[in-house]
Amino acid sequence: VQLVESGGGLVQAGGSLRLSCAASGIIFSNVNMGWYRQAPGKQREFVAVITSGRSTSYADSVKGRFFISRDNVVSTAYLQMNNLKPEDTAVYYCNLRNHLSHDYWGQGTQVTVSS
Repeated sequence: VQLVESGGGLVQAGGSLRLSCAASGIIFSNVNMGWYRQAPGKQREFVAVITSGRSTSYADSVKGRFFISRDNVVSTAYLQMNNLKPEDTAVYYCNLRNHLSHDYWGQGTQVTVSS
């Protein structure tokens, strides 16, 4: 299984970014896809998840601002991030969990929000 993330960058507060996570080596439609983030000096934390059945869940800190989606045709998950805040600054990691609850991680993409 390989996960390749893209879409990070530097944005001003209030701006938007869309992260992408392209998966390969697995039947994408059968797995849950999630996003986590890790800020400097902090533990990695949950951001959002979308199940194989397209149910979604979000951390309270991003509800109403971030939206997770998936396109099974191109085996890609997305995280649309709106109204970004400086506290959203972190390395964002894509997560894939299969039916055996095995986790796979992407390499991470940096998101920096300036005030």
